[in-house]
Amino acid sequence: MSLFEKPIEKPLAERMRPTSLDEILGQDHLLADGRALRVAIEGGTAGSLILFGPPGVGKTTLALIIAEASGLNFEPFSAALGGVKDVRAAVARADEVRQMEGRGTMLFVDEIHRFNKAQQDAFLPYVERGDILLIGATTENPSFEVIGALLSRCRTLALKPLAPAEVVELLRTALDDPRGLEGRLEASDEDLARVAHACDGDARRALTLLETVAALLPEGARVTEEALAEALQHKTLHYDKSGEEHFNLISALHKSIRNSDENATLYWLTRMMSSGEDGSYIARRLIRMATEDVGLADPYAQRVALDAAEAFHRLGYPEGKLALAQAAVYLARAPKSNALYVALGKAEADVEGTTAEPVPLHLRNATTALMREAGYGEGYRYAHDDPAAREEMECMPPGLAQRRYFEPES
Repeated sequence: MSLFEKPIEKPLAERMRPTSLDEILGQDHLLADGRALRVAIEGGTAGSLILFGPPGVGKTTLALIIAEASGLNFEPFSAALGGVKDVRAAVARADEVRQMEGRGTMLFVDEIHRFNKAQQDAFLPYVERGDILLIGATTENPSFEVIGALLSRCRTLALKPLAPAEVVELLRTALDDPRGLEGRLEASDEDLARVAHACDGDARRALTLLETVAALLPEGARVTEEALAEALQHKTLHYDKSGEEHFNLISALHKSIRNSDENATLYWLTRMMSSGEDGSYIARRLIRMATEDVGLADPYAQRVALDAAEAFHRLGYPEGKLALAQAAVYLARAPKSNALYVALGKAEADVEGTTAEPVPLHLRNATTALMREAGYGEGYRYAHDDPAAREEMECMPPGLAQRRYFEPES
């Protein structure tokens, strides 16, 4: 480096990375005194782990601390950039470290969900033999994204987003700590709370936003509204269109509509639309909700949902948002009945689980002389002319006579 070159400063989030368990915020359910994981880490017996949680909650930090506490060589690896060949190379380096230094290696695999199932198989023999300690980090639910054989060899731990108060504590520490922004910025708790709410429990994002605010102001200045607004700008929501969060949000929307809560309905709908969810998918689900949960209590609800789907198809975003919101609120406010949904389920169960009996002769049309001779149509009663037929003529097959599926709700 030249004498005139200024060294590049590490990002604030990296400078403030915790170096001990006591510095980690927000994971007391795993790391409080006496918890099994903390005891195992402090005893150097943590074992192979899958760390599951949203971005910025300390998965990499926890892996680094475990490696340090266990005296292990830390071998970072990104599943987004590497493949099975790189895994084998990492294991080979682990063998060299064991032979030359007499210590084991932790292979930290970031974004392990990006490996397909065949690639994940590559870890099995090394974990089984104890050649490496494996810690995989993922933002996706391991139940869906990690193979069962690997899950059975690793303990899965769920890390939580930081609470707003914990983020404020982290930011205040960063303002005072020599590793952070000591003396470079003054901020009130209200200023820090705004940053905390904008980051959705992501410590890395919170520190990056604070660093951006500091860069917009002269050293020693107090945070201004203008600097905050410039740094925060538009909030980016965590979302995945095919993973767990996708299903969590549509579930929340569906259950809010079922519970006739129009305010929660609007909130979850807005969360989905603001995250970039396909409006056509939302429209399809609204049609389903109209038939499943509103049903015959308000048959017009299905027409409302269908019209909203057509309107969105013609308009798209952003104009089509109102059509989806109108349909969602209509469904939330509509009377509810699942009687038809339940009845259909019962009928499907009987069709699947009982003998497919022949259609009773009196319900068959006798369109030929041979059919009439065979008794087709014999005993049929025309209900318009014979109202008593509604009670006296059985239309179910003999094995299901008197079976009732639909129970009208009063």
